[in-house]
Amino acid sequence: MSSSSEQAKLIELLRRAKSILIFTGAGVSTGSGIPDFRGPEGVWKRRQPVYYHDFMRSETARLEHWDFKLEGWPAFRDARPNATHDAVVKLERAGKIVAVVTQNVDGLHAKAGTSPDKLLELHGTNSLIECQTCGKRSEPEPIFEHFRITRKPPVCECGGFFKPATISFGQNLRTVDLERAEEAARLADMVVSLGSTLSVHPACDITLLAANRGVPYAIINRGETDQDRLPEVTLRIEGDVAALFPPAVAALKL
Repeated sequence: MSSSSEQAKLIELLRRAKSILIFTGAGVSTGSGIPDFRGPEGVWKRRQPVYYHDFMRSETARLEHWDFKLEGWPAFRDARPNATHDAVVKLERAGKIVAVVTQNVDGLHAKAGTSPDKLLELHGTNSLIECQTCGKRSEPEPIFEHFRITRKPPVCECGGFFKPATISFGQNLRTVDLERAEEAARLADMVVSLGSTLSVHPACDITLLAANRGVPYAIINRGETDQDRLPEVTLRIEGDVAALFPPAVAALKL
């Protein structure tokens, strides 16, 4: 766990910053009951992901993908933001956030109140279903229920395949989201990475775009990250994000 001197340094860095880029990963969501995908007990230890090109060309792959998404849907539907999400919102309302860039697909930053113009969900969201042909977006619950009853992968009225609006393996990130994230990295005067192993590219490259400019860079995570030993890192705190970040924000008395 962190020392009091590390926590004090984090508080001081947050106090000085006026345009913070927050980057979040699975370690922020586990406190809300969302399963980790890459951890020791992660989902990918027992399930193989369906790649996007397989989803688009194979009914069997689409069925497998929808099965997987249906299995996880109740946890996503019922999850509520936790203290870390709330702390990020508190920083934004104090005018100290330039952007919140997340790898998470649970929609919890939005539920907590992070503004749409600040939020970048690089890997998409489970909170919507998207047609892969016409782009129409729909509420998930009725579509999941229809799949549960019929066991047929759902199709849009245009004939295109419906898929939860997350970025699948082998699917490109949205150019507009990457461009917005890169612009935020150019404007940030501090970077804070919360609960990410910083191992998934190109998402994790965003933190270094800012840190390479010489702005303070703090990493809080339980377990090693791929960026721990980089010279750009100002502060590395080991431990549970929920136990470390919200108290630091509270200490600012915003």
